Amino acid sequence: MAYAAGIVGAAGYAGVELVRLLLSHPDFELKVITSNADAGQSLASVYPAFAGMSDLVFSAHDDPTLTACDVVFLAVPHTAALAVVPELLAMGVTVVDLSADYRLNDPAVYEHWYGAAHTSPELLQVRAFGLPELFAEDLARLADRHAAGDAVLVACAGCFPTATSLAAAPAIRAGWTAPTGSVVVDAISGVTGAGKTPSARTHYCGADENVEAYNVCRHRHTPEIEQILELSGRIVFTPHLAPLRRGLLSTVTLPLADDLRGLGAEEAVAHYRDFYADSPFVRVLDAGQTPKTSSVAGSNASQIGLAVNPEAGVLIAIAAIDNLCKGAAGQAVQCANIVFGLDERRGLPLLALPV
Repeated sequence: MAYAAGIVGAAGYAGVELVRLLLSHPDFELKVITSNADAGQSLASVYPAFAGMSDLVFSAHDDPTLTACDVVFLAVPHTAALAVVPELLAMGVTVVDLSADYRLNDPAVYEHWYGAAHTSPELLQVRAFGLPELFAEDLARLADRHAAGDAVLVACAGCFPTATSLAAAPAIRAGWTAPTGSVVVDAISGVTGAGKTPSARTHYCGADENVEAYNVCRHRHTPEIEQILELSGRIVFTPHLAPLRRGLLSTVTLPLADDLRGLGAEEAVAHYRDFYADSPFVRVLDAGQTPKTSSVAGSNASQIGLAVNPEAGVLIAIAAIDNLCKGAAGQAVQCANIVFGLDERRGLPLLALPV
């Protein structure tokens, strides 16, 4: 029997990626898609790629049929999830939230970076953080609660934190990094990462033939990366926008501890492969190889490349993901699979588009 699913914010880029994945999922049946701007219009009229594949029609965000779903995915801007998550949980609906509203452990940190009061901080104590490769135990506990009949909440990691943390976490958790000094993150994202609403930066004439850094030293994903990696105050995060539709590449420069300055690239690769041995979506490349966004486009996979600069005493860890799939919708489905007791690979593309 399929689980009934709904998507709030289904017309945005992450939302419509969820539509693509759930329509072909063998265990979730997509029942409700909402968009206030597109209410009353068919999915196929807004996104013709779905012509002949679905007769779903967008409804408004307050569609009462959402409460009849087994799971609702929220692909909405920050603060919007705060308004609906408590009500859905109270109605017995499990929620997988792609927004930032429940990612940060400390509501004061959320309020500082997002400029809004957190209206349900008690849920931060019971939600699971949605990055399965690094927080498998939290999701497993949530799956046990769900199996016992509870409605549960998953707060999915953001796209920049996902790629950055997958690249850096194995080294940091092994104690390879120096106890002081900055961990430098230079990350590049495609334009869909900025959402569907255009701006001067993401308009075609602003984005085409242009690469630029933005929100330097003030990007809201900084505290999330610090929380995941447990490196408060040590992350120097500089995001860049590139003229890509999909894709995200994060290059992390990690200062090595003094006794690790002789680390070899092959040794680093072996450790990373052991760390991710049970993670079907993570592929660690051979020493000397670096990942490309085109190698993961359209898939839920992440590729990781590693290099060592012994003179500078640093490890360079690079991760490529599809920002809409592993960085958003695919990760949400992966988390839902785990919570509902399914194989985490269920309904998710393992292979990227080769061309």
